[in-house]
Amino acid sequence: MTAVIYARYSSDNQREESIEGQIRECTAYAEKNGITIVKHYIDRAISAKTDNRPEFQQMIKDSDKKLFDIVLVWKLDRFARNRYDSAHYEYQLERNHVKLVSATEPISDGPAGIMVKSMLTGMAEYYSAELSEKVVRGMTENVLKGKYNGGTIPIGYTVDEEKFFQIDPLKAPFVVEAFQRYNDGATMKELMNWLNDSGVTTNRNQKFTYNSIQTLLTNRRYIGENRFKDIVMPDSIPVIIEKELFDSVQDKIAKNRRAPARHKAEDDYLLTTKLFCGMCGAMMFGECGTSRNKNVHHYYKCANAKRTKTCKKKTVRKEWLEDLVVNETMKMIRDDDCIQSIVDAVMILQEQENTVLPLLEKQMKDIENGIENLLNAIQAGVLTSSTKGRLEKLETQQKELEIRIAEEKLAKPKVSADFVKFWLTNFRKLDPNVKSHRETLINTFVNAVYLYDEKVLITFNYKDGTKTITFDEIAAKDAPEGNGSDLGCFAPPKMLSVRKYAGLFVL
Repeated sequence: MTAVIYARYSSDNQREESIEGQIRECTAYAEKNGITIVKHYIDRAISAKTDNRPEFQQMIKDSDKKLFDIVLVWKLDRFARNRYDSAHYEYQLERNHVKLVSATEPISDGPAGIMVKSMLTGMAEYYSAELSEKVVRGMTENVLKGKYNGGTIPIGYTVDEEKFFQIDPLKAPFVVEAFQRYNDGATMKELMNWLNDSGVTTNRNQKFTYNSIQTLLTNRRYIGENRFKDIVMPDSIPVIIEKELFDSVQDKIAKNRRAPARHKAEDDYLLTTKLFCGMCGAMMFGECGTSRNKNVHHYYKCANAKRTKTCKKKTVRKEWLEDLVVNETMKMIRDDDCIQSIVDAVMILQEQENTVLPLLEKQMKDIENGIENLLNAIQAGVLTSSTKGRLEKLETQQKELEIRIAEEKLAKPKVSADFVKFWLTNFRKLDPNVKSHRETLINTFVNAVYLYDEKVLITFNYKDGTKTITFDEIAAKDAPEGNGSDLGCFAPPKMLSVRKYAGLFVL
């Protein structure tokens, strides 16, 4: 029998030793019962009241691959503390012919075992609910008394030994001045720079960020409020900011949030990092300019032409070039031959990538043949001490190989050609006029674009996936008037190596 171990602890207050203890006891149980452990799944600081646990979900998913027979846990409450989740996921394991086993709670497979397991799961859920109720009760009492309830202590406060808030005489004046500066018109970015330049840090000893400034300016503890859930206790902790100033700052924050941005956000240039100048080979990047009639135009420009003035390449209009690349990409993925070429490349690459698994499987076959030959010899009456020793050695090697093969299969699951083809053909449903769809097409399929004098060369992410489009082929109606590009440069690019990958399509 093969098994995986699932271990978990609930909060940051617990330590890594908890995981080590669970694994140690599960491993001892496995050795005692002749079970081979092939993998560990571990969730740290995550409660079992929720099934939103990454390693847990991966384990449930992997159970469908027939690579292990048992999920081994220290106690059933490590698997789930919610009877509905426990029943749902245990049923899912059973459908995949995988059994849930507790290393410290011996449970039979009969009707009595079902009842015991139900009782243990119910007790775990009861314990979790009772503990949660006690925690909520304790935190409620803390709020009513004006005590610290955990979490990050706001800058300007300290907490004494009895968990009461006290004003920090060193940092509280900076809090007051920050509120006053914002009320007088300073921006959050200016406040961030001022506090960082003044050497002030957060109570976690980190520099201020835009988000931490926003949190500071909206924290109602500064006006004496302590709260937990729906419970609000005014004037229960020392006041740092007068309520009149605090309310005025909140009004300004709300007003600034509704106001237009001070600086226009950068437009998305889809070909950034993929577009290269055909004259010098340098990367081309996006920029915009405003014409005399106040219209904003977006361009791609050669980096050397912009920064060092060593290239004479002029700008090219963003919309025209991006439309061209997107349309050519759509043509490519609508071509069945191109799709099949990518699928073939993925299949070849998939086999090439995992060179270990075929070797392990060959070794396993040789060992199985060796064991079979020895068993035949024993049946024929040939039994010596060396025969027995050889058989034991081969069986030990067989177990070790079983573990390594299972680990390789779990680490690198294979995908079928039909699945890759299905995944690729789904891109045909994308709308080239939708911004997010355009981004997906370019990011997935386009490797590089080279803008020459008289043509555009597009390299796609698959073998032999290079497409050249001359400007003579482009209908006049598709190109903007004057096209905004310097097409009079005749020097060929200092050609960068054209990379062709099939591996980008391995899911």
